[in-house]
Amino acid sequence: MRTTHTLSVLVEDRPGVLARVSSLFSRRGFNIESLAVGPTELKGISRMTILVSVEDFPLEQVTKQLNKLINVIKIVEQDPDTSVSRELMMIKVRADSSSRADVIGVVDLFRAKVIDVSTESVTIEATGTSDKLEALLRMLDPYGIREIAQSGAVALGRGPKSISATR
Repeated sequence: MRTTHTLSVLVEDRPGVLARVSSLFSRRGFNIESLAVGPTELKGISRMTILVSVEDFPLEQVTKQLNKLINVIKIVEQDPDTSVSRELMMIKVRADSSSRADVIGVVDLFRAKVIDVSTESVTIEATGTSDKLEALLRMLDPYGIREIAQSGAVALGRGPKSISATR
């Protein structure tokens, strides 16, 4: 049975680390569904948030191999019940003067933001779970979606616990 897993991977902020990490997944034939990389609170350390759909057993093999990479500091699988995850999406929607108020109504309903307006379109910024973003897209689709840019998911554990950057 295939399941989606969210991995938080702390790595040294060095050239080539992203390529080495992602190549481990591709060599195993796994498709990375989402990948986000950014700095952490510690200088020289980056966090990769990787969403991958795999069988349970092969994921264990990949995480063991990731741990062997010299630039990988720590790997934690985020449990959906004990973590929070969000994505960012920007959506450009057709919106002339006759439909703009309706589009803005949908935006408000989803607690998203209008970040740019032109005579023929509105650009929207939305954050949330993938389910929330998909629902927003379904509501905006009848107006005509012109363009979408979406980030990968980022995730953190709930509560006071954090991933330590020590091995």
